[in-house]
Parts: sequence; C-alpha cells; structure tokens
Amino acid sequence: MMRSVTIIVRDHVISDADLTWRFSRSSGPGGQNVNTTDTRVQLTFDLAGSDAFPDRLKQRMLTRLDAQVVVVAAEHRSQLRNRRAAEDRLVQLLEGAMRPPPRPRVPTKPSKGSQQRRIHQKKRRGETKRLRGRPED
Repeated sequence: MMRSVTIIVRDHVISDADLTWRFSRSSGPGGQNVNTTDTRVQLTFDLAGSDAFPDRLKQRMLTRLDAQVVVVAAEHRSQLRNRRAAEDRLVQLLEGAMRPPPRPRVPTKPSKGSQQRRIHQKKRRGETKRLRGRPED
C-alpha cells in the first residue's frame, strides 16, 4: 500500500502527483534480505512541470538543477527508511537551489600596512636564509 506523500520545501507544497517512485533491489547491507526485497528507492521530481513553485523561483532552480530531479537512497535495510532518506535529500537539494545567488565580490587592493609587513617579513626570511650559508673569511 502506497502512502500519500506531501513534501514541504520552505512553505511550498509538492504534491504526490509531481513525484515518481521506483523501487529495486539494493546492493547495500542486509544479507539475504537484499536478495528478496526491493529496498532501493529512486525518487523523481518533475521540476519543470510542477506548479509547486512560482515561475521566478522555478527559473532560478532550473538554472541550478535539471528539469527532472532524481534522488536515490539505498543505505538502509528497509524501504520505508530509504523513502524518508530520499525525501530528505530532495528537500535539501531543492532548498539549496532556491537560495539567491551570492553577492558579487568587490575586488580590493592590499593596504599599505599589509604591503609593508609583507616586504618586512620577506626581508627577515631572506636574512635568515643568508645566515645559513658558509661564513665568509
């Protein structure tokens, strides 16, 4: 029996209709359980076709993600835990794509004091290395 899934990402609700679940046998831990049960979970979200996000936000997300977002979870022995892990990964992925772009870096020049300290340190280091040499007669 498939439970109805509603995923919430920063006040935006992704309905079950926008999600596609696939199950297969996992290669992870579980002994003989792995050979008999479909514990690996693949969750696909159609970002381009979804109405869960406003257009402007969706465009920002599409620049960072593919139109089809695919998440796979197979680290747990039970299908339910893998489903929850896939949901959590999808939420993290979408939240990361929703973030606004970082502010552009404003290039700056080194201060006079930092330039003088750098030159002084270089001279001191050079003097230390010069003194390592053979003494002159």
